[in-house]
Amino acid sequence: MSDDALELENISKTFPGVRALDNISFRCTVGEIHALVGENGAGKSTLINIIAGVMPPDHGSGSMRVFGKEVKFRSPAEAQRAGIGVIYQEFNLLPWLTVAENILVSQLPVNKLGLVSRRKMAEAARGPLSTLGMPIDLTLKVIDLSVAEQQVVEIAKALSLNARIMIMDEPSAVLAGHELENLFNVLRALKAQGITVVYISHRLDEIFEIADRATVLKDGKVMGTLTIKEADKSTLIRMMIGRSLEDTFPGSKNQVGEAVMTCRNLNSGKKVRNISFELHKGEILGVAGLVGNGQAELARTLFGIDQIDAGEIIIDGKHIKSLDPQTAVDIGIGLVPEDRKTQGLVLSLSIRKNITMPILGNLTRMGMIDNQRETGIVNQQVEALEIKTHNLDQEVQNLSGGNQQKVVLAKWLSTQPKVIILDEPTRGIDVGTKMEMYNIMRSLAEKGTGILMISSELPEILGMSDRILVMRDGAIAGELSKDEATEESILRLAIGEE
Repeated sequence: MSDDALELENISKTFPGVRALDNISFRCTVGEIHALVGENGAGKSTLINIIAGVMPPDHGSGSMRVFGKEVKFRSPAEAQRAGIGVIYQEFNLLPWLTVAENILVSQLPVNKLGLVSRRKMAEAARGPLSTLGMPIDLTLKVIDLSVAEQQVVEIAKALSLNARIMIMDEPSAVLAGHELENLFNVLRALKAQGITVVYISHRLDEIFEIADRATVLKDGKVMGTLTIKEADKSTLIRMMIGRSLEDTFPGSKNQVGEAVMTCRNLNSGKKVRNISFELHKGEILGVAGLVGNGQAELARTLFGIDQIDAGEIIIDGKHIKSLDPQTAVDIGIGLVPEDRKTQGLVLSLSIRKNITMPILGNLTRMGMIDNQRETGIVNQQVEALEIKTHNLDQEVQNLSGGNQQKVVLAKWLSTQPKVIILDEPTRGIDVGTKMEMYNIMRSLAEKGTGILMISSELPEILGMSDRILVMRDGAIAGELSKDEATEESILRLAIGEE
């Protein structure tokens, strides 16, 4: 008997004008954690949708086998019955039901009277959770769980349906800090049970931590499959984008000028405490620290979302002691928030409308938008940032994560800001688009824009920052020059170790 859990041979998928998958062959063995990597648009989502029965491959294209049996799924339910479970980034849970009810939502046990048996439900739900080694109170409502706990409930739900192949799409994108190690423990528990995991992630460090093998997709084709022991980060990146790791961070050529933003003794709520710093023209000032130590709250305060309780901000000599978002825009501040989908974009609107949203007042005469001027501004930003789109009226929700992030940035560049605050600027985007974002940031700095970059990725902080502030417990724990900053020196300040 073959030890292959999943085999695809010469699978293709064509959409109008686009060949999303081109003769893909892909194989996973029983009990393996197999990473699937590639840039946005490489074909990963299309591939997992075919495996999950969401869409069929091209007619007459290749074959797919699950545990040695050839299959042609016509629906996700058929894939589910064959033992395939998919954990998407957006969880498919019912928030007002309990943990047990969510795990068994499609197969609630009933008693002789036809009523749901709470006892049997608890017993049935307890099994999948114990397999994962994550004790969660079965009576809690899902809405009261952390994101990491909700993810475990999703996995347990798939196990309750006898999933033997688990596809996880960017599972770490919603996690922070210690939650990631908990996820790895869950994956190891699945592996110990002989369950195959297809692990999709942009974070290469995770792949080397948890995966057995990695398959690289590029432009709908398989570029190769490597064991983690024989692979390294440079090799994977070169296979994904055709460039080496050494080209990741562009060198700094900018001349740092006078202060464009000064903060003095800034306080807001419990997470921003007595913050003082200067940001200069042409400077990328990095803000590092362990997640949850006030970095996001600092960004919100500087943009006027959270109230200033004490202290002041100085922009071009103007002393500001109270601030709101409109005033922030008026004085030349832009914010690219950490969650682009809920805080930075209106997903159902077009690229055009998202980009010009902050400047509509300048484009309107007698209640009418100057369409020609609007199109000129949007075209300029789309070309400058190399936003990949069919037309300016394409809805933003249909763009890749990297292109969505570029639209958020373009929105603020249209206001010609003096200061741009970037909160986790490359979260959830692929390696190639990260490099594009880094080049855009460096180009903006060279033109004199002051950039405050908040990031939880230490290589990004070290590679892009001209200076680094480290936050701990809502305050600045220390400042490091580019020359003296190392991962160790940043972490020592972040955790309070002398």
